[in-house]
Amino acid sequence: MLLFLILITSEFLTFAVIRQHFYDISLTKFYISSTFNFALSIWVWILFFEISLYRGIFDTPQHIWLLMSFTGTLCAVVVPRILLILFHFTGKIVRRKSGIHIRSLTKTGLVVSLVIFAIIAFGTVAGRFNFRTEEITIKVKGLHHDLEKLKIVHLSDLHLASFHHHGHLLRDVMERVNSYDPDLIINSGDFVSYGWREFGSMDTILRIAKSRLGNFAVLGNHDFGTYHPFFTEADRNNNVLVINNMISSSGYNVLNDEYTIVRKGSAAIGLSGVTTMGRFPDIVYGNLQDALPMNDSSDLKILISHDPNQWEYEVNGKTDINLTLAGHTHGMQMGILTKKFKWSPSQYFYPRWNGLYSEGNQFLVVNRGLGVLAIPFRIWMPPEITLIVLEAG
Repeated sequence: MLLFLILITSEFLTFAVIRQHFYDISLTKFYISSTFNFALSIWVWILFFEISLYRGIFDTPQHIWLLMSFTGTLCAVVVPRILLILFHFTGKIVRRKSGIHIRSLTKTGLVVSLVIFAIIAFGTVAGRFNFRTEEITIKVKGLHHDLEKLKIVHLSDLHLASFHHHGHLLRDVMERVNSYDPDLIINSGDFVSYGWREFGSMDTILRIAKSRLGNFAVLGNHDFGTYHPFFTEADRNNNVLVINNMISSSGYNVLNDEYTIVRKGSAAIGLSGVTTMGRFPDIVYGNLQDALPMNDSSDLKILISHDPNQWEYEVNGKTDINLTLAGHTHGMQMGILTKKFKWSPSQYFYPRWNGLYSEGNQFLVVNRGLGVLAIPFRIWMPPEITLIVLEAG
């Protein structure tokens, strides 16, 4: 009800702003602005009523897509409208004795609103599908000669409902992964946002990506049904079972606090996978010790961990794991990312939020994700495929 009142109020007040600012000086500008505003209103109300009247299963790809689209529309349309209203009526209050408004203040509100709309619109249409391959070379001291130039493709945070209506783009990504001819494909979790139904038929697309030594994955905290508003404890337990099966049918070996050995030539790679549960700030990690067997003589030790903070808490300086691969942060889907400078609000929650980090001979790579969560846009924070090449240090 509160949201409905906000939408209705913003509708009337936005039209009032447009009429008071344009009607007496330019009918052309008034009609163009009114038409544009009306078109946006139609989209807002279509999404609002589709979601409000929805009575189906919560975690279907279509419904999650609708929820993300509506959240994005609130950010792109309703928030700018509120800002415009504040700018305009602040000017009206200041000039209340004369009964006019401060035109420069309203113009500023219009510019700010249009800039926000344009940035979010671009981030939705293009930014979230601007898949970038980040190539990282890691020099590992004492690397076995058979592991020289080992290629690992690291994916994370697919949130598969992100690709509803866009399965062909996910297929293109999988084909790009194959073009790198990887030795290993690692996925550090969050295949879905709420529940297993989001998978849809995407497992058939994910199976396209293949590597010489195998594909391996762990479950992220979203994969446990943590955020599903209607799951009972039994539903969450069932969700984990189904998710495991669907990830397996996507071509991955799922490691649930487990360990496996992969061989390349005469070299042995020890792969450990740890689950992640809970929600920030109460993240719960699986049992790392269960995933680290006694008397391991692997030539290279790799940990798949969804949350990069686990590297600080349990891995770095506390184990002999060489390389940890994580995701989870998304780079908060907005920020600044250049070759010389990177910033995201994510860094205030996750000090190691994107890229390569190292201390001694221990390395952490954080992937900023392939899909989107909650909001359907990325602003200067493109989705990522990480191509890691190992060399002897």
